[in-house]
Amino acid sequence: MNLLDCATRLAAQAFLSALPALFALAVFAPAAIRDGVVRTLRKELGIEGAAEQSLQQVLATGHAQESSIGAIGVLVTLLSATALSRAVQRVCERCWELPKSGTRLAAWRWLVWLLVWLVCLVFESSVRDGFGAGAWLGVPLTAVLATVMWWWTQHLLLAGRVRWLPLLPGSVLCGVVVIGLGVAARVYLPRAMAHSVGQFGPYGVIFTALSWLIVTFAGLTLAIAVGRVVAEEEPVAEWLGTRGEPGRWGGRRF
Repeated sequence: MNLLDCATRLAAQAFLSALPALFALAVFAPAAIRDGVVRTLRKELGIEGAAEQSLQQVLATGHAQESSIGAIGVLVTLLSATALSRAVQRVCERCWELPKSGTRLAAWRWLVWLLVWLVCLVFESSVRDGFGAGAWLGVPLTAVLATVMWWWTQHLLLAGRVRWLPLLPGSVLCGVVVIGLGVAARVYLPRAMAHSVGQFGPYGVIFTALSWLIVTFAGLTLAIAVGRVVAEEEPVAEWLGTRGEPGRWGGRRF
């Protein structure tokens, strides 16, 4: 799978294209949405203190100047951010040993996946908190949301070439990874971010955020790959109906 290579590529695309797209959408959104973006970045990437204040200032300034940004600018940013969608698609295809989808077949899927992923990011902080009810509700909600999101992600980006049931084990493992990384982020990231900023200044935020994104995508990539293996093991294969048969993709049909 070249796990580190895949994770690094996904982290770079998320940091350089998807996060700017999130900021661009937040500029045009109501204040509640902008606050959701800040909360998510604080909890997922450990952005606190001066870094958080700078982020709020950037979003507030952008909102005040949204007329100069324009809908065309946001659209261009979103189209550029589909590089992350393409990278995720390649990871899924590699895990399932499938050839690349044609651009005409996959293009609209890249944009749809990106928009849904960005919306999930905006509300992820509220979901983790159980919409104010606490961890007893937030943890299972997060696990279910992550499982459904990555189940749908694989099916969408693989263009339906793999049936729903074989994709379930990897999606469940993605949910477990998201929960585990969420707990680890709350313990590790604030201290790591503070130490990195103290040592490298503003660049410390970039170093720590990128490193954590690599860890996150490495976990998700591994979950999808292991999920494919689990889906083909007895007795899971019989229950899921994933026994390899002659087919159109790689000599197998799932």
